[in-house]
Amino acid sequence: MEAAEKVHCLIIGSGPAGYTAAIYASRANLKPVLYQGIQPGGQLTITTEVENYPGYPDGVQGPEMMVDFEKQAARMGADIRYGLATKVDFSSTPHKVWIDDEKLIEADSVIISTGASAKWLGLESEQRLNGYGVSACAVCDGFFFRGKEVAIVGAGDTAAEEALYLSKLCSKVHMLIRKDAMRASKVMQDRVLKTANIEIHWNTETLEILGENKVDGMKVKNNKTGEESVIPVQGFFVAIGHQPNSDIFKGFVDMDEAGYILTVPGTSKTNVTGVFAAGDVQDKHYRQAVTAAGSGCMAALDAERYLSAAGIV
Repeated sequence: MEAAEKVHCLIIGSGPAGYTAAIYASRANLKPVLYQGIQPGGQLTITTEVENYPGYPDGVQGPEMMVDFEKQAARMGADIRYGLATKVDFSSTPHKVWIDDEKLIEADSVIISTGASAKWLGLESEQRLNGYGVSACAVCDGFFFRGKEVAIVGAGDTAAEEALYLSKLCSKVHMLIRKDAMRASKVMQDRVLKTANIEIHWNTETLEILGENKVDGMKVKNNKTGEESVIPVQGFFVAIGHQPNSDIFKGFVDMDEAGYILTVPGTSKTNVTGVFAAGDVQDKHYRQAVTAAGSGCMAALDAERYLSAAGIV
């Protein structure tokens, strides 16, 4: 067994939060090591056009933007590596993190930026058309469907909020709900029901999203009657929730009931001294690239202050 590698600052995850943390930590001379995880670049690598990130006046492709982030972090001196954190032990310092079940890193500080994953319906057509009319973020992609008919699947507050957002841009929003009731709060339900261009399809399940290189409709089934029908739409939004990628930290880091890591308000600090969290793994409210990047900056600054106060750097 090889000896543990000792680092001052370990960053786990490589979306906007992880790369921004790496840029700041490198400039502070913390010599950060960043492991990219299972999806280098994070959720933005499965989006196409990004138009709401400042500094890209003509918009940018999600994957291209993450390459820019990575290049900038590397230029600042961050040690960027392939590899997946598979186990941690935060019960003593330095903190222990295992990469790919074999390599042990002992880190004076850890920045968790493992992100979240959208929950999907599990249809082949949904994955095939992901980024070509299928999206899990109405705020990110609704703009591309101005004046068009779209569908949104989901029954909670997020789905209601996104349906309302889409209703301001699109000619019509078909809201597909599997049961005969919504889970959303009363106030959100009332708003949806009062919006003229949102049509709710109760007891409705999506069988298939139709289209070759772009969405042009969906095949749905009424669970009560068994009747199948085709509804023409140009966009298909999935809003059935996100899953924070936080499983390996359970038992060490405090989380809410959904698995989002809890941080001290206004900081990136977790309940474990020297462990910080940034981006979507600790943010279920905003979930935007720009807010993730901002929290990555906070985490690096918090880590620098912690290491400096502890006399480590």
